[in-house]
Amino acid sequence: MRESQTAEMRPYHHGDLRRALVDAARRILEAEGPTALSLRAVAREAGVSPAAPYHHFKDKAELLDAVAQEGWEMLDAAMGKAMAEAEAPDKLTAIGISYVCFAREHPALYRVMYDAARDKADLPEEMHDNEDSPYCKVRDTMVALGADPGDAIDLELATSAAWCAAHGLAEMAGFKQFDHLKEALGGETPFLRAIFRHMGLSPLDRRR
Repeated sequence: MRESQTAEMRPYHHGDLRRALVDAARRILEAEGPTALSLRAVAREAGVSPAAPYHHFKDKAELLDAVAQEGWEMLDAAMGKAMAEAEAPDKLTAIGISYVCFAREHPALYRVMYDAARDKADLPEEMHDNEDSPYCKVRDTMVALGADPGDAIDLELATSAAWCAAHGLAEMAGFKQFDHLKEALGGETPFLRAIFRHMGLSPLDRRR
């Protein structure tokens, strides 16, 4: 079992206890997995008293919701960066690759993001509702590539299909059965790009 660091080694400024607790929870999550996560363990990792987390979280579920929210914000930033750096025809593929890479780089956090939403009726607001959300980034890219913004149902279906495709690929991309394809194509990213291209999710692909 790894040793937690002390409060002197990880100080937090007054008013930043919530931030310190979420950061501590992420460190435990990434190092030991969700089963190691508890409010007591988070307090120990953050170097605060066992009672301190209860000032911000009534239970472990609330803490996990906060960690999941941070995960969605990180995913949003990764997708936004990919979208900004890609040329117009490749933006949708670049967003999809950034999604899969995020899931592969932060597997425990990625799992918590979806587990935290599993018992709720709606996807998190950070993922879906606001106009700068990850979902809306995919939708707006679809429109920029030629999808009809006036056909709301088809646009929502196309956006959902792209999201489901990225989620499915994130779940499967690590299987060893794909190693020979990655080797033949020159690595993980070319493999992901080729898979997305074969899915034909872009409005440009659907016209070909």
